[in-house]
Amino acid sequence: MAEEATPERIYGRRPVLEALRAGMPLSRVYVQDTIAGAPSLRPLLARVREAGVPVSEVPRRRLDEWVPHATHQGLMATVAAVAARMEADLDELVAGVENPRVIVLDGVQDPHNLGAIVRVADAAGASAVIVPRHHSAPLSPAAMKASAGALAWRPVVQVTNLSRTLEHLKTLGFFIWAAVPDGHVLYDEVRWAGAVALVLGGEGRGIRPLVLRHADDTVRLPMQGRIQSLNVGTAAAVLLFEILRQTRL
Repeated sequence: MAEEATPERIYGRRPVLEALRAGMPLSRVYVQDTIAGAPSLRPLLARVREAGVPVSEVPRRRLDEWVPHATHQGLMATVAAVAARMEADLDELVAGVENPRVIVLDGVQDPHNLGAIVRVADAAGASAVIVPRHHSAPLSPAAMKASAGALAWRPVVQVTNLSRTLEHLKTLGFFIWAAVPDGHVLYDEVRWAGAVALVLGGEGRGIRPLVLRHADDTVRLPMQGRIQSLNVGTAAAVLLFEILRQTRL
């Protein structure tokens, strides 16, 4: 898709606002000319101008050309691609955090799923989302859009070897839970305490056996219908908010 080929573009009002709040280097903001003076856009455009970012009014057809197959809400910004954090940053991201939680994604290749999971991770207070450097969705405009701007706030750490990273997390005191359909324990029977790393598999194939063997235990969701699995983003939301619920209690 064209949106994946232009990682310098962020579109939609919330993603542009979050990128601005996070201090991302916006080079220019483009607004649909027929709504440039709309009351709902004035506060956002005022913040853009206060940040010294140029604003250009363009016809809707131009935005439709730049952002095909997506809803741009009449707003688009050009910005450097969202930068992933390095493997060496992981220790710093969890240091000093009480009951840290990290999400480990094995082969999630749909940018919309990645964005949705980062959004959930941000809402539930996870410290980071960990992805493999290869065979993972890019930190693209589609992912930024799906994250509602959370990609500007919640660190995504790219690692070379997931298995090695899981073993390193164990040395930091993390308990590794892998979410699989035939998991050993139901999600609401787990005592989600201490440092937790939750491993989720990619679309279709799930968690690779080589990665799964590094888990300390496996967890499952109770499926009552004919469909025996959930979208990975939905599963992440259920599990993370159960962890948050127990933490709050």
